[in-house]
Amino acid sequence: MATFREVCRAGPVVLLDAAATQVQAGLIAPTGEARWAAPPGESGVAVFQALKELGVDPAAVRGWIFCEGPGSILGIRTVAMALRSWTLLHPAPVHRYASLAVVAHALGDPAAGIIADARRETWHHLRLGEPLRRLPTQELQPPLLLPATFRTWSTPPAGVQLTPYDWPQLLPRVWDADLLRPAPEPDAFLHEDPSYVTWTPRIHQAPAAGA
Repeated sequence: MATFREVCRAGPVVLLDAAATQVQAGLIAPTGEARWAAPPGESGVAVFQALKELGVDPAAVRGWIFCEGPGSILGIRTVAMALRSWTLLHPAPVHRYASLAVVAHALGDPAAGIIADARRETWHHLRLGEPLRRLPTQELQPPLLLPATFRTWSTPPAGVQLTPYDWPQLLPRVWDADLLRPAPEPDAFLHEDPSYVTWTPRIHQAPAAGA
């Protein structure tokens, strides 16, 4: 594990977060000062627009930090694929963080459960100092906080409150938190590897006479 202070020491470092409905990008100096961009639009366009607004040339970046989830899988995978391409052409270290862990450390309340929709009436759930879990709605216990700009497909649990997911506010609060891990092959977070059903192909035959 590493802190933002440690990773940005060789900066400037670029942070990319596409977990929410709006992509956020930051150019972070070793001092912790940063310039931010959050262009509207879908992630496949907004990621590149954000770098353009910040005046970032991927070939010149000394390091990358990205959100691996939970959050928008499409947005996160868009960022991951871009990072794989950029670092293949211009090698630079990549670090990853978990969105809910960032929120939990920024709030500093060990009683608060930070949640994000995991679909099918289940939720990603994290408390400060505890591992990330996936729980059905009926097992969630208050107090519960949901990042305000995260998409939801299931009905939010009763009593849940919204909390900002705004990196200009978050970074100063988590600057020295051990939240970053190396990500030599950037990808989206999954609770478990996907499983697939196998099937045996059969040649179609006409039904038997009299059937």
